[in-house]
Amino acid sequence: MDHAALYAERLKTPDEAAALIRSGARIAMGLGVSQPPALLKALAERAERGEVEDLNLYYLLSTAIAGDTVLRYELMDRIRPWSLFHSAVERRLEQRAFEEGRPSPVQFIPTGFQQSPRLLCDEVGVDTLVCTVSPMDADGFFSFGTNTDYAKPVSETARTIVVEVNPHMPRVYGDCTVHVSRVSGIVEHAAPLLAVPRAEPQPADLAIGRIIADLVEDGATLQMGIGALPNAVCDALKNHRDLGVHTEMLTPGLVELMQVGVANHTRKTLHPGVGVFAFSMGDQNTYDFLHENRGLEARPVSYVNDPAVIARNAKMVSVNATLQIDLSGACCSEYLNGRQFTASGGQLDFVRGAYGSDGGKSIIACHATAARGSCSRIVARLDGPVTTPRNDVHIVVTEHGWTNLKGRSTSERARALIALAAPEFRDGLTAEARRQGLI
Repeated sequence: MDHAALYAERLKTPDEAAALIRSGARIAMGLGVSQPPALLKALAERAERGEVEDLNLYYLLSTAIAGDTVLRYELMDRIRPWSLFHSAVERRLEQRAFEEGRPSPVQFIPTGFQQSPRLLCDEVGVDTLVCTVSPMDADGFFSFGTNTDYAKPVSETARTIVVEVNPHMPRVYGDCTVHVSRVSGIVEHAAPLLAVPRAEPQPADLAIGRIIADLVEDGATLQMGIGALPNAVCDALKNHRDLGVHTEMLTPGLVELMQVGVANHTRKTLHPGVGVFAFSMGDQNTYDFLHENRGLEARPVSYVNDPAVIARNAKMVSVNATLQIDLSGACCSEYLNGRQFTASGGQLDFVRGAYGSDGGKSIIACHATAARGSCSRIVARLDGPVTTPRNDVHIVVTEHGWTNLKGRSTSERARALIALAAPEFRDGLTAEARRQGLI
């Protein structure tokens, strides 16, 4: 097979490539960093000109790349967003519709991250994939780079695959490629990858980071979520030894642990010597570290987030944040001020996988208060859906300490969680616990 000839045959301008996507298409758009700017701009322009309509766009975690193109409010009658994980883009669209007295233009699909490939391929039946990839190698393969997650599984079933080749996209190893023979259209576009600034930790983050670091043993394998709090945990782990990485999201904090030799994967019981991830978002240092790094492997989220796979890592430690915890231990990590804020993502996948691991620990962390201290994150009742059920919650951490909820009665849980709340809210929570008959 002449890979170069196939590449040349399928190389198109952005508008020519966007024309491969017909009205009525069910499109899977790459997550986060892999959203292709030139291709999405061309697709939005075609929709604006009325050359395509009734497009159904399925995705997790949109960025400004999509928000400035295919997810513009004025295109919502031609491009219908189906979000599996909200970002600020969807929240803005919903707010504008609310202000105009209209129903939300965004359809939200509740799902766990691990299930998203099956949902997209089997339940929805997406027929088109659009994403950014690294340049083709000598064997005709493009690497999905920062985003293998659901892109790899969808690439195996979609009828139309349109890729944007960006020389800045790192080439990564693992189960994370698509062959040129499967691709319908290729756009070349060099652009810096979307960088996510490192969030500065607050004093509560630093306190929580120190508490969690004390719970992590040398030789543990880590999963970290996004934000200042997980980065503070990583900073507090820099005196540990022989840590490993098995995570849905590869973060700057985890990369720094690898760069200083703290995370070397040598004691991992699954994929020893190799860090495993499904997608990455971070700074340029993160993307540079990913490029052609044999010490990392990207794999589909259906594998990385499978609780049975996670549990094969001995001493697995998962660290995830939440928005609210009720007095029984149930967590809402996705709903805020009466609206969908993000989604469940992979939180429950890793909560269950880590607790199923030999010596594993699942940690849910949050600041004790929100809204500049005006409200407690530990509450009598959740304001939204349960992201992680009380049956599954293991260790809870705030800046005031930590507790293990496993094996505890509802009464014991209520007392333990009240002790983790900010002092000014403890009396009110105690009174509510009495009203509920918990204490």
